[in-house]
Amino acid sequence: MTNQKNNFFIDSDKLSEKALAKKHRLETDPSSRTDPMAYWPDMEQIDPTVRETVIAAMNDYDPSAYTILDAKRALDHETCTIEDFKALLSPAALPLLEQMAERASRETSRHFGNTVYLFTPLYIANYCENYCVYCGFNCYNDIHRLQLSKDEIEHEMQVIAKSGMEEILMLTGESKEKSSVAYIGEACKLARKYFRNVGLEVYPMNVADYRYLHECGADYVTVFQETYDLKKYETLHLMGHKRVWPYRFEAQERALMGGMRGVGFSALLGLADFRKDALATALHVYYLQRKYPQAEFSLSCPRLRPIINNEKINPQDVGERQLCQILCAYRIFLPYVGITVSSRESAAFRNGIVKIAATKISAGVSTGIGDHEEKYTGKGEGETGDAQFEICDSRSLRRMYADMAGEGLQPVLNDYVYL
Repeated sequence: MTNQKNNFFIDSDKLSEKALAKKHRLETDPSSRTDPMAYWPDMEQIDPTVRETVIAAMNDYDPSAYTILDAKRALDHETCTIEDFKALLSPAALPLLEQMAERASRETSRHFGNTVYLFTPLYIANYCENYCVYCGFNCYNDIHRLQLSKDEIEHEMQVIAKSGMEEILMLTGESKEKSSVAYIGEACKLARKYFRNVGLEVYPMNVADYRYLHECGADYVTVFQETYDLKKYETLHLMGHKRVWPYRFEAQERALMGGMRGVGFSALLGLADFRKDALATALHVYYLQRKYPQAEFSLSCPRLRPIINNEKINPQDVGERQLCQILCAYRIFLPYVGITVSSRESAAFRNGIVKIAATKISAGVSTGIGDHEEKYTGKGEGETGDAQFEICDSRSLRRMYADMAGEGLQPVLNDYVYL
């Protein structure tokens, strides 16, 4: 949903008078906002070539310029070029969705067999210093904040590991004060005791910080660019480190420079032109894959979801058919890259898309803080923190495993062995 007057998402009005005044000033007075292209003094700068190449291609892309004949020719080509990918993302390709799904399914089967990987996220803190108007964790949203202690983190991990899960993705709000690099590092050390694969989805960092977290046990880093459209990004991220657009863009490359085994990419579909965002996300992977061929790359395709205090947050123009089109185009263009579909989507959609294009899926999901024991056993007694957004598919690992096996797929909990 957008505010037609200033093109901002409708933010929650459940704010203090001071926060409302700040919000109004940031929205209506551009001079009160910092330059989203200006790095802060503590932000490391790297070679901008990939960023500049991706954004130039996105800005030149006109989805309406392609015809159904362009899309048909793209499907006929054995290797999908960038130009073919643009055609497959265009509105003209939507009537060919069934043919795209058939091609995507063949590519998935060829490179991944019938396997589907399972993981679960663990939110360890929801404090945030950013003001992002569509996010439940934003610093002005009136929610219950919580940072788990070391003992509480380990207890959550024990509960999750007992379910059989072998891969965990740890998340925090973007607060360096409440979720310092040292705090995240200790969580990584604990995670290594219980899980074979450890991922992070936290605020962007410098190379040395990523190197430290890798030494603590982290295997991969996922960063949502949210939107690659700088003008839209500037209106949605009004305050905090996250406002610095190029620093966020370059996070995955810094993570690889710090020794991480793999990196994940995504735009949050529904914030801007989703076709241009999908193009930029895939090209971001495409060019870094050529620069760092030894690394593992993955894509996600999340859509906006309602948040606490704002049920109106939803994508306006990204239906399931459009989402399926994007995922199929991703698979055809990047056949070797893993594709994750989150619990933001329905069980029916996720059951279907893993047979076509996706290779990884979350299970036993909670986006709240400290509530896995209650969710998994119904016996939780400790304090919990509010969730980042509403999930759509709440199936447990056991249920998800059974459902995937029932669809003729091979659920995989881990395929990585440390020597």
